[in-house]
Amino acid sequence: MIFSYIDFNDNNREDAAMIKFLLWLILFVLCWPLALLAIIIYPIVWLLLLPFRILGIAIDGLLEMVKAVIFLPARLLGGASGRP
Repeated sequence: MIFSYIDFNDNNREDAAMIKFLLWLILFVLCWPLALLAIIIYPIVWLLLLPFRILGIAIDGLLEMVKAVIFLPARLLGGASGRP
């Protein structure tokens, strides 16, 4: 699939948005019913996946806290701080 070759997670989100829009325009020209269906279904899918994104953020925060607690003794004792 063509979407797997395009990295949308780069720092330049405006370029990624433009590429998505151009791909949608190509889809609209080739098969307009499918393009309109994609426009309608995309927000619904986004809303359905939103709880999983929130859960992922919460789990990431929890794991960062566990990591901080585990590394706290080494930081207090002045372990390797990553500096040469």
